[in-house]
Amino acid sequence: MKKILSALICAIMIFAISLPVYADDNEDFYYDIATEDVFDDTESPTVIPDSMQQPWVVDDADVLTDQEENQLRQKLNEISTRQKFAVAIVIVDSFGGQSAQDFADDFYDYNGYGAELSENRDGAILALSMSSHNWYISTRGYGITAITDAGRERMADLFKPFLKDEEYYEACNKFADLCDDYVTEARNGKPYDVGHLPKLPFPFLKRLGIAILAGLIIAFIIVSIMKSKLTTVKAQDSASDYTKEGSMVVNESRDMFLYSHVTKTAKPKDSGSGGSSTHTSSSGATHGGGGGSW
Repeated sequence: MKKILSALICAIMIFAISLPVYADDNEDFYYDIATEDVFDDTESPTVIPDSMQQPWVVDDADVLTDQEENQLRQKLNEISTRQKFAVAIVIVDSFGGQSAQDFADDFYDYNGYGAELSENRDGAILALSMSSHNWYISTRGYGITAITDAGRERMADLFKPFLKDEEYYEACNKFADLCDDYVTEARNGKPYDVGHLPKLPFPFLKRLGIAILAGLIIAFIIVSIMKSKLTTVKAQDSASDYTKEGSMVVNESRDMFLYSHVTKTAKPKDSGSGGSSTHTSSSGATHGGGGGSW
C-alpha cells in the first residue's frame, strides 16, 4: 500500500512540474537581433522602454572590428550627449522581411533611443542591410527639422562612396560627423535644405591632372594633323611672298560703333519647397526619413 501511495505522490508531483513547461512551449517568443536574447510575450519588444537598451552602434553583420566599433560608440555617445540628440547606427545582414523604413523606425522606437536625452526623443538612426545594400535614415523629434529631405540626400552623397568601397567604418564615422554638423547648423537657424547644402568634395589635384593630360593628348593629335598637311610647304623669305599680287586692295578703313542692346532675365528660383516629409511608425510616433541603395 505504501508503494502505491508513494507512486501516486510521485506521479502527481511530476504532473505538477510539467504544467509550466507545457505552458512555456505554447508561449510566443521573440528574438532580438541585436542582443541575440530570447524573451517571451510578457517582455514583448512592442513595449517601448524608458531608456536606451541597445548601444549606440549595433553591428549584427560583423563588418566592423572590435576597435572600430568601440571607437564609434564613444564618438556617438559624445555627440549624442553633447547635442542632446541621439545618433545611432545599426548594421544587419537583412531587414528581416520588413521594409527599410519600418525596420529603422521600429529599431529606434523600441530600443529607447533618445528617451534619456530629450522629451521628444530627438535623434536619427542609420540602418544598413548588407544583403540588399540598402540604407535608411530615420529621424524623430528635432531630427525631422535638422535633417530635411534635401539635407538627407546630400548626407547620403557624402557617405555612400565609402559604402561602395566597403569602407564601413569610414561611412559610419562620416554619418556621425554629418549629424553633428547638421544639428549645429539647424540650431543656428540655418538647417541644411534646398539652396543651402554642404558642398561635395572636389578632387582638385586629380581633376587637374586629368585635364592637363587630356589637353596634351588633344594638342598632340591636332599638331600632328596640321604637320602632316604642311609637309610640302617651304619657308619663305618675307611676308609678301605669302600674298598674291593685286588680290587685296584696301581704299579706306574705319571702325564705327552704332548701338548696343542688352536683355536681362531674372534667374529662376529653385521651386523645391524644402523641409521634411513625415510618416507614422508602428509605435504611433512621427518620423521623417528616407533611404536608397549603394
